[in-house]
Amino acid sequence: MSLHAALEGAQWFFLAYVVLLHLAYFALDAVSIHVIGREVEATAGNVLPVAFSGLEPPITLLVPAYNEEATIAASLWSLLQLEYPSFEIVVVNDGSKDRTLQVLVEEFGLEPFPEAYRVSIPTRPVRAIYRAARFPTLRVIDKENGGKADALNAAANASRCPLVCVVDADSVLQRDSLQRIVRPLLEDATVVAAGGTIRLANGCRVSEGFVEQVDLPRSWLARIQEVEYLRAFLFGRMGWSPMNALLIISGAFGVFRKQALVEAGGYRTATIGEDMELVVRLHRLHRLQGKPYKIVYVPDPLCWTEAPESLKVLRGQRIRWQRGLLESLAANRGLLFHPRGGAPGWLAFPVMLLFEAVGPVVEMAGWVLSVVAVLLGGISWHAVAALLAAALGLSVLLSVSALLLEEMSFHFYERPRQSLVLLAAIALENLGYRQLTAWWRLQAIVQWASRRKARWGTMERTAAWQQGKKG
Repeated sequence: MSLHAALEGAQWFFLAYVVLLHLAYFALDAVSIHVIGREVEATAGNVLPVAFSGLEPPITLLVPAYNEEATIAASLWSLLQLEYPSFEIVVVNDGSKDRTLQVLVEEFGLEPFPEAYRVSIPTRPVRAIYRAARFPTLRVIDKENGGKADALNAAANASRCPLVCVVDADSVLQRDSLQRIVRPLLEDATVVAAGGTIRLANGCRVSEGFVEQVDLPRSWLARIQEVEYLRAFLFGRMGWSPMNALLIISGAFGVFRKQALVEAGGYRTATIGEDMELVVRLHRLHRLQGKPYKIVYVPDPLCWTEAPESLKVLRGQRIRWQRGLLESLAANRGLLFHPRGGAPGWLAFPVMLLFEAVGPVVEMAGWVLSVVAVLLGGISWHAVAALLAAALGLSVLLSVSALLLEEMSFHFYERPRQSLVLLAAIALENLGYRQLTAWWRLQAIVQWASRRKARWGTMERTAAWQQGKKG
């Protein structure tokens, strides 16, 4: 085979890959539009959920905290004011090196409290347990550092409720988020887990633990991430949920039946992507054992979190996400094409493997080979430009459809200027940002393949969106 034929064949391969990738995502988009249409119709005229009877099962909020002194107080004020009949909060200070524990003690008047601590899931040693007289539903566990998964397992051990809800320490929930996210578990006993929507707090005004005004981030880096979040939740997860093929519930906001969590062995500490790995494992265990179950996405429970506003922090986050994806799929590869795998094993797993896990390799190889092909005269600039225009055009169309879903569902951005800014962010995403994140994800693949030790990295919080607290 001549060099020219090889380069031409590679270009056809990349074109086919891009078309197949976008066909898969457009299919998810179509499902999402159908689902969100039903959701909007069902909730029309019903701003708040129907009043609860007071007999709903109690729920424990699991809040892992590591070096979260900037945001932990505001997040807890938000959680303490949630509208739900019965809940408790278990915060785990996972060996923080900053003043996280001191902030908690000073803010909430914590005192050491001797309490029986049952170890259902092994964790790093617990140093002390604190309680506050003013807030009987709040407990704080101080333990040796073991990572986020270990902290969540410690919080689950201390839980006294049949449902557990995982919330990041830097996140803020809507007042009715718990009411909304537990709804599928109350309506269907086979539902073992449910995830809500994550939105960016950057640019918003948060006062006394709650979002008072929604606005776009001020930095273009965070604005582009806003577009990514819209895509990931409003047609990514919403599209998979009706097929019971949702492979990830965000570690920032998700609810589980405690029994299912414990029976699965809790969070896996050997992975850096503990949230996705647990969900994929729940699919694998239930599918292979033939047990009825559902894992669902609920679009209207909202959780607000802070996105990175520096390239250094963003790089660490994306490397961590990509490596977590690879570790999750590798640890549960028995689900792939298993006779009992169903939609998770025959649809979601292959799509994640082909387009998310391997995607950065194909994308970066496509860019490099396109340049080499032009320089060697194997293909014209016109052909390369046409291929790139098709790929970028399809990507822009997907992002615009996510913005359309936002308008159909939440409609948070009411001013025309906000929509125009998001459209500009969609365009900018494809002019360097997308290629940069693909490069970072490729680095994660190399690190994972070479079995280099994974590092969590540092997530710097500005907490600029916090305006006050409730005293």
